[in-house]
Amino acid sequence: MTTILYRPVNQKELDLIEQSGWKKFPPRFVTQPIFYPVTNEEYAIQIARDWNVNAYGAGFVTSFAMSSEYLKKFEIHNVGGKLHNELWVPASELDEFNSNIVGLIEVTKSFYSQDN
Repeated sequence: MTTILYRPVNQKELDLIEQSGWKKFPPRFVTQPIFYPVTNEEYAIQIARDWNVNAYGAGFVTSFAMSSEYLKKFEIHNVGGKLHNELWVPASELDEFNSNIVGLIEVTKSFYSQDN
């Protein structure tokens, strides 16, 4: 059984995902100790559209399937409203997390600033 998760990304992250053959998320920076995929597309859209576009000029929503059994090891954290649920994956576990992706990472939505 699999669970679909979502991850809002900027262009640089998307390029690195593409370079991986759409199979893994890039390593986190030292200042980013947590990788946080979100549990619903609506929340991912909010981040990609409202945050990534403002900060980077473009934002993308990716979706991917994960082993539901593997995901049980991570707590879901609500970080705001009813839709704002995230998994908190320690950056040190990202390689293992990536190896539990089922299939490929896909882009479901793209947003660009009006200036582009």
